[in-house]
Amino acid sequence: MAASRSHGEWQMETTSNMKNPEEKPVLVFATQNPNKAKEVQQMLGDAYVIKTLIDIGCHEAIPETSETLEGNAEIKAMHVVKKYRLDCFADDTGLEVEHLDGKPGVRTARYAGEDANADQNMDKLLAELGDTEHRAAQFRTSICLVRGGVVERVEGICKGCIADQRGGAEGFGYDPVFIPEGETRTFAEMDSEEKNHISHRGIAVRRMVETLLASK
Repeated sequence: MAASRSHGEWQMETTSNMKNPEEKPVLVFATQNPNKAKEVQQMLGDAYVIKTLIDIGCHEAIPETSETLEGNAEIKAMHVVKKYRLDCFADDTGLEVEHLDGKPGVRTARYAGEDANADQNMDKLLAELGDTEHRAAQFRTSICLVRGGVVERVEGICKGCIADQRGGAEGFGYDPVFIPEGETRTFAEMDSEEKNHISHRGIAVRRMVETLLASK
């Protein structure tokens, strides 16, 4: 016969199994960049606790093997969900140039080769466009959000065109050659607040935040 437990033991077990009503749900951002996570945390307030891959001990590389932005975002989010049993969202971004049939697209970060840097990628892009006047392009960010096993997707698009040459020293990636609609400046000629207000990623993140807060 099993030994009976004291009232104190029962009370301790009940307390340990009870969810703290003040405890906020954890949502992992599949990034190693703490600044990106901090930005989302500020937008969500205290509705969620945002953690990065580093915060949860995820140090392995997550292969992005899909041929679409949506697919890569889902691969990263589902890796966290399946291995770490935590809700997660992940993003992937591509530059899509009309004259190049949507390229670089999913290969935006590796356009000039697997180990290419931003300057090499921009060099290849500008060389392929040459002196054409057809320079319409858009940045597109796809976010995959997985909560309770349910997959949701949002995206943000910033339309614009590719400049003839680099301009500005801010930002990263293709920012020095991308001019958003309604502007004469490149992303790299704007400060971060200006850029985030109109950028593809800023739009996508704000839409995701609206989705999250609406369901609270």
